[in-house]
Amino acid sequence: MDLKILGWNSFFAENFVAFEENCLHPARIFLIQKDTYWLFTERGELKAKLAGKIHYEAKSKGDFPAVGDWVAISTGSDSSLAVIQSILPRLSSFSRKAAGGRKRKSGGAVAEQVIAANIDTIFVVAGLDWDFNLRRLERYLTLIYNSGADPVIVLNKADLCPESDEKVTQVESVAFGVPIHVVSAKTGQGLDEFAGYLQGGKTVALVGSSGVGKSSIINGLLGEERQEVKPLRGSVGKGIHTTTRRELIFVPTGGIIMDNPGMREIQLWGGEEDLEGTFRDIEEIALQCRFNDCRHESEPDCAVLAAIENNALDPARYNSYLKLKRELWYLEERKRKPAGRIEKEKWERYFKK
Repeated sequence: MDLKILGWNSFFAENFVAFEENCLHPARIFLIQKDTYWLFTERGELKAKLAGKIHYEAKSKGDFPAVGDWVAISTGSDSSLAVIQSILPRLSSFSRKAAGGRKRKSGGAVAEQVIAANIDTIFVVAGLDWDFNLRRLERYLTLIYNSGADPVIVLNKADLCPESDEKVTQVESVAFGVPIHVVSAKTGQGLDEFAGYLQGGKTVALVGSSGVGKSSIINGLLGEERQEVKPLRGSVGKGIHTTTRRELIFVPTGGIIMDNPGMREIQLWGGEEDLEGTFRDIEEIALQCRFNDCRHESEPDCAVLAAIENNALDPARYNSYLKLKRELWYLEERKRKPAGRIEKEKWERYFKK
């Protein structure tokens, strides 16, 4: 199996030199099932397990391999089972805040959940029906700008929406410079436009809510019913979690594509700087504020608040911007402090006023 077709390039080759000297081999994870890792290698597909040192050195979920990772492996006498000795540095990492258990909610450290690694392009799939939601798109874009991958917005189910042009205009108002494709997985409309993204050595991941048609799009690109598809749940228009695992799949015409289970919660991971790409319009307006550290809430001569008063900025978009900014600020604080301490400091600031 040619490693270049799998996405191998000079970046990974340079980071693999030290491992090569130790007689290890490169491989890419295409599927994870509990404690078993399935790999693409030069010799074909292999099953693998983690070396004990990875478990020992890992401080959070983000330190474990994810689908799409390049790893250094060793093989013993049983060539059908490899051992993952190390994870190579990632070119991109699509992550979100890991769902918190009782300990984390009460003050334990927040953790990163790596959903996909070394992805070149991420398709945010939204349905042109019940699922269409600009605020949700803003959250996805913020995650993607943090990942290092390129965002693309896919508006599926064009066959159900005669006013798709109006929807595109709405998306353009929150996704500056991001390619937008209107498709119908059911009829095949627009799927040929993805050829430019799916080339040898390139990896595309699909994200979005359950029921938006991610699996149907993949089936259309593969030319076969590879991914299971289920109808929406009755008259409520809610999607059913058809995809239950993440997996890299070769596309016959070139490239690799990754399906993802629908995300119920889009927990942010990143920093406030990731908002610059998603809210470029507000960031540009903010340059005209009187104070460099203006929070755009009640400060005098705030250009952002003035834009709202002059109907130059949608209040809903402004509120979304503030909400995501607060979430990212809180996330950064939680990386260093327990929740109780943050709450205590908030009240101390309040009573000092």
